[in-house]
Amino acid sequence: MSDFAPSNDPALRVAVIIGSARGGGAGLSVAEWFTGHVDHRTDIDLDVVDVAGLDLPVSMPGWDGLPAPAPRTQAVLADVSPRLAAAEAFVIVTPEYNHSFPASLKNLIDWHYTHWQAKPIGFVSYGGLSGGLRAVEQLRQVFAELHAMTVRDTVSLHGPWSGLGKDGRPLDPAIPEGAAKNMVDQLLWWGRALRTARAEHPYGK
Repeated sequence: MSDFAPSNDPALRVAVIIGSARGGGAGLSVAEWFTGHVDHRTDIDLDVVDVAGLDLPVSMPGWDGLPAPAPRTQAVLADVSPRLAAAEAFVIVTPEYNHSFPASLKNLIDWHYTHWQAKPIGFVSYGGLSGGLRAVEQLRQVFAELHAMTVRDTVSLHGPWSGLGKDGRPLDPAIPEGAAKNMVDQLLWWGRALRTARAEHPYGK
């Protein structure tokens, strides 16, 4: 359980975003490992968003809203956008592709704006020798531009040769489980603080 003192605050609503849409990737397995590890906590409420299941085009309306998204795109947004708006914090599950993060993840991010503002972001990354950390460092810059607050600690899975099995789960879970606890604890602290701040002083108003 969390090391936080007992609180009467409602559980923090956390959207876990699986950022890769590549077939046969480890993203779903990594996300299942992470959510399974923290699911026992009563201070967070998880909602998993998988970009592989979102049919969002790369062409977007202009700032005036024209041309309007196609009906199919509007249906996708009608489902995912309220979930992102309701989230009080996010955990991004991302691989590293060519020293960066997936285009599918950036597309989801770019379709939204205020949804990320004044909310904390944590990262679970995976990849080769770098464990996806170069993707995380670039995502920090993206979310800073969107007025989000990224937490310091991350979960980084290096594999397959140094810790990530063929099933996408850690071969030795002790280290990543400790990292996951630290990251979620920081996410919860910032999530509570920013929840209060947004309620008392709506962001940007």
